[in-house]
Amino acid sequence: MEWNIKEDDIVVIREFEEYPEHLFRASEVFDDCVTGYSITGPLNGVYGEPAYELILKVYPV
Repeated sequence: MEWNIKEDDIVVIREFEEYPEHLFRASEVFDDCVTGYSITGPLNGVYGEPAYELILKVYPV
């Protein structure tokens, strides 16, 4: 799936390992991943670089 993610977009990250589905704010967008910070859930405030296969959708504003 081709995403149209831009800087400061909020995306929904799917559940993985022991972490539930959560929201993530994209700081930078690359060909293979986005970088930024989780804004909900147990990873709230934690920096990450989720690959596109972890993204369920762009969160509607």
